[in-house]
Amino acid sequence: MKLNFKILTVALLFGLSAFAQKDNVVSRLIGNDRLGKKDSVANWTIHGQITSIFQYHPSFQAPYSGTRSMNSSAESALSLTSTIFLGRKLWKGAVIYFNPELSGGQGLSKTTGAAGFPNGEIYRVGNPTPTPFIARGYIQQNIALGHSDYDLQPSDQNQLAGKIPSSRVTISVGRFCLSDFFDDNSYSHDARSQFMNWSLMAAGAWDFPADVRGYTGGIVIEFIKPLWALRFSAVQVPLLANSLKLDWHLNKANSETLEFERRWKIKGLTGVVRGTGYISYSKAPYYKDATKAILTGDTATANSLGSVINGLAESNSYGGIKYGFGINAEQDLGTGFGVFTRGNWNDGHSATWAFTEIDHNVQLGLNMKGSLWLRPTDNFGLAGVINGISKQHRDYLRAGGTGFIVGDGALNYGNEFIIETYYRAQLASFLAVSLDYQFIANPGYNKDRGPVHVLGLRVHLEI
Repeated sequence: MKLNFKILTVALLFGLSAFAQKDNVVSRLIGNDRLGKKDSVANWTIHGQITSIFQYHPSFQAPYSGTRSMNSSAESALSLTSTIFLGRKLWKGAVIYFNPELSGGQGLSKTTGAAGFPNGEIYRVGNPTPTPFIARGYIQQNIALGHSDYDLQPSDQNQLAGKIPSSRVTISVGRFCLSDFFDDNSYSHDARSQFMNWSLMAAGAWDFPADVRGYTGGIVIEFIKPLWALRFSAVQVPLLANSLKLDWHLNKANSETLEFERRWKIKGLTGVVRGTGYISYSKAPYYKDATKAILTGDTATANSLGSVINGLAESNSYGGIKYGFGINAEQDLGTGFGVFTRGNWNDGHSATWAFTEIDHNVQLGLNMKGSLWLRPTDNFGLAGVINGISKQHRDYLRAGGTGFIVGDGALNYGNEFIIETYYRAQLASFLAVSLDYQFIANPGYNKDRGPVHVLGLRVHLEI
């Protein structure tokens, strides 16, 4: 593998500028408003992160390959991201957040070949050249409810230090990642510090509306109480499947998500369950129409629909509907142990439009804190996930169709089964290094290929 030192240099400089901003500028901006006085609130929050992931898989068995197959020969890939998290208080209860980001590098096999792709820090059209862009830019307003108590929260990424009402309505408007608000999980939600696989860092069957980098625009309204929360969002969907452009025909293309969250404590140990449902409207065609065109030899229609499903061409008509739901639960078991599970499903009739080609997904995992072996800031995770697709989706791939992530040109269907384990060593307050292993059986839902063994090394700097 060729290491692109230009990528590394630019990303490091970009991230380190955030660290310098925090150390040298925040103290001047916050001044006497530094958190610590009664009722004091910081005016600024400034943080930064750099994440680099190197992955390698040896050669594996594959009697045939297609345009969306994972390379059966040994290969490696390197990805890098760097982000600055800026926040500024506007007025009482209001903050504006702004996140410039830079990304570079590639995923294995150009980010194709497995619906549960092994690197959650890279997207499908990864460009080896460092590319800066605006990840997030939104205003958030907190409105206290009734005689609410107030909790003290520290400064963090997109979180202003200060007192926040424990009973509140929170409204966020602008550009953001929808998974920042929905489908949270303490043990499996962040590819920069936890599990790396796409189908573990979120509900795999949630085709969550976003551009190819994972961001969208719209509004999120949260009704938050100490033991429960209710969230609703209305946001944009991509103009093309898994594309960079968002669709501005909001009366025809949009996505709505609703989530209820319930928290509890059993003998002081915290547990949470979240139920999430969504519906999306877009230009996504239906798999059965594309399959029919392939099987009847209607080449013009098959090529046209195939190009739309692959995100290579824009459809002339709206009418694609996809809906689904999921359950997400976690429980702290004490003495450093925690467990989590997710189960999620979508109808699988229309083409996947934003995230990845999974129509049903089940996850189960555990987390162990390093305090059990006298390394309190280290972490160990182990999880298994089963991914599957609908009958319409299978028929399309079996007929020789491809999506933007999977498609071997033929299909001997089997559920995609993945095991991932990682160990994260916190070497300094700002530096963590993780070793990761992933076993992928039936990559791309094809029993004729694999299994694939993916070895990973992750370096994460954060302040």
